[in-house]
Amino acid sequence: MKFTYFGHSCFQVETTGKKILFDPFITYNELAGNIDINTIQADYILVSHGHSDHISDCVAIAENTQAKVVCSWEIHEWMNKQGIRNTHPMNTGGKWNFEEFTVKCIVAHHSSSLPDGSYGGNPMGFLVMNKERNFYYSGDTALTLDMQLIPKWAKLNFAVLPIGDNFTMDAVDAAECAKMIGCKTIIGVHYDTFGYIKIDHDKAKKVFTDSGAELHLLKIGETISI
Repeated sequence: MKFTYFGHSCFQVETTGKKILFDPFITYNELAGNIDINTIQADYILVSHGHSDHISDCVAIAENTQAKVVCSWEIHEWMNKQGIRNTHPMNTGGKWNFEEFTVKCIVAHHSSSLPDGSYGGNPMGFLVMNKERNFYYSGDTALTLDMQLIPKWAKLNFAVLPIGDNFTMDAVDAAECAKMIGCKTIIGVHYDTFGYIKIDHDKAKKVFTDSGAELHLLKIGETISI
């Protein structure tokens, strides 16, 4: 799998010939000024919840790429109203086989409203599984005991977790999550974008090292094989 980080909680995973984009927020992220959304290719866009820092570029990229948007029922309806019809609604606990991969929607303890203030449905995380790799993206969430269920559904190769604190887990809670889900390779997201979520990178990495895991903090625009 190839993993590309576009800043904040936006990233892309390329697997079995398909490009899956998550939580597109680039244009309004001052740290991602080197990323042109018109160059981003996507076959699918997975949206964890409706907050603007996770969905602000979704309509534009969906129009550009004709990607299928996978999201909550409420976000599906909102996207349809924006003229985006290639959507697949889901909800917590459900799963769907998209042929190249299967998605299971995982509990996320957070909130969700859309840019116009309308209700965004349940926030979610995603468990993505196929013959190549299995990974978990938690979305914005607090640490929750529900995470202990994930190893029952899949053995993870890596996980993508928020570490910025204030709105989500901090590094300490994310490291505890890594233990619960049985995963030692973690990619951190949702940090540094705003003053509320600036972190000390070295301290965050040490928290994971001390717990027997490894935290990867990628540069915006960086691509790795994972």
